[in-house]
Amino acid sequence: MRKEIRISGFGGQGVALAGLVLGRALSLHEGLEVVMTQSYGPEARGGASSANLVVADREINYPLVLDADVLVAFSQQGYSKYRPKSKPDAIVLIDEDLVTPSPEDEVHPIPATRIAEGLGRRIVANMVMLGFVLSVTGLAKPESLKQAIEALVRPKTVPLNLDAFAAGFAYAPEKEPAHE
Repeated sequence: MRKEIRISGFGGQGVALAGLVLGRALSLHEGLEVVMTQSYGPEARGGASSANLVVADREINYPLVLDADVLVAFSQQGYSKYRPKSKPDAIVLIDEDLVTPSPEDEVHPIPATRIAEGLGRRIVANMVMLGFVLSVTGLAKPESLKQAIEALVRPKTVPLNLDAFAAGFAYAPEKEPAHE
């Protein structure tokens, strides 16, 4: 098994942290091999960014994502740049308030930022999305991600981040996947 996962967005959305949490959950708590690389624009906030994970049940010989099996898009720029670099049948998850997909593309939409705002902090949209990713893909057990969240976020923000993860995991849209 080898899966390539790309999380894309812009600086300030917690893309790198989402990648770290998912990578930690898959490696330390699920026993898989994981390599993460990241790229980001010249600005600390507002520039394009991505976290790229290669996950396998054997040694990883090539650490870069070439054709993502899973694409998470927090921004239109991320979707537009990386959808063509994903497999045609990739699982595509989008923040529906920030991304307008191609009409022919099957996507799994979630209002991640809106849900995070409802929880009181827009910045936890990344954890909302991770919950949704896990719900849609079944990549790991929820407990694995909870443990990774507890280990990687500031202690005083753990309850909020766990609530955000739970909200994303429980999100049930009317129909899925959607053809926009």
